[in-house]
Amino acid sequence: MSILGSDIIKLPNIKLIDEYDRRLNYLRISITDRCNLRCLYCVSNDKKPNLPHKEILRYEEILRLVRIGVRLGISKVRVTGGEPLIRKGVYDFLGQLTQIDGLSDVSLTTNGVLLKNNIKKIRSAGIKRINVSMDTLSRKKYHEITGHDMFHQVWEGIKSAQSQGFNPIKINVVALEGINDDELIEIAKLSFSSPLHIRFIEYMPIGTSHLNISKHLLAPEIQERIKVLGELVPVEKGVNDGPAERYKFKGAQGEIGFIHAISKHFCNECNRLRLTASGKLRACLLSDSEEDLKGPLRRGCLDSELADVFLRAVSHKPRNHHLACDQPVMVAGRMSAIGG
Repeated sequence: MSILGSDIIKLPNIKLIDEYDRRLNYLRISITDRCNLRCLYCVSNDKKPNLPHKEILRYEEILRLVRIGVRLGISKVRVTGGEPLIRKGVYDFLGQLTQIDGLSDVSLTTNGVLLKNNIKKIRSAGIKRINVSMDTLSRKKYHEITGHDMFHQVWEGIKSAQSQGFNPIKINVVALEGINDDELIEIAKLSFSSPLHIRFIEYMPIGTSHLNISKHLLAPEIQERIKVLGELVPVEKGVNDGPAERYKFKGAQGEIGFIHAISKHFCNECNRLRLTASGKLRACLLSDSEEDLKGPLRRGCLDSELADVFLRAVSHKPRNHHLACDQPVMVAGRMSAIGG
């Protein structure tokens, strides 16, 4: 028998709250495991093939799951990949997603390669906030990190997003000792000249990537290095903010953020679920525990039965993760398919 009964519309008080009293209201959705870059810290050594197209959730399936999630308390959604903008039909999908009643925030994470030529479509779809992954300001180094000479395209895409009024535009920077650590100050300076939100992210040693880091660059050290630019003033978090600690240099237009994935675990305030490209629901990025949604969807299960799957996933959410600098976590799914 279904946990929720036959009609979850009649049970609006049932929410996604785990056994540690964390209210899960944020769903990250990977709509594809494919990408047009091959970043050192993302590409796996195991050479697993991409998912067959028939194994990837269809847009109408994703939209149905989001509507169910909203009735269970989901209010914030982020679309990720792989690279979401390479999937055919993505702009129509985004337009339908932003129209779902009950969602207060719908955002997009992209590598920015396809931004410039499609920014108006993204805007027209109702997306107002985007995150762009860009780990360096050097064209040569960008090529080395991503495997492609695309820095100019990404930078032009960011400028196009600014001209279209996107706010905030967050620049995700994975801090890598010996690779981009000599650029931290220059990257942070971007917040003075424009309203960009620069977010320094501690590298998470997940799986079998091509990257071999001997020393991890953690947020406290990053913060200390960029203090030569001035005092970092704390910024109060907004209602839809994630785990980043927010700061602002005096006189700067933009902000600086730090995501302490390793140095200070934020598990106690984690409000996330992840829907993978293959239709699995994960309550923790660093746990292989997941619940299958695609199977029940395609067998014709009721909304109430799919809602039960959400609740089962939430019941598996661990109190915390155990990732450390010298302890790589072996995650069965690839980051590109999970949507980290």
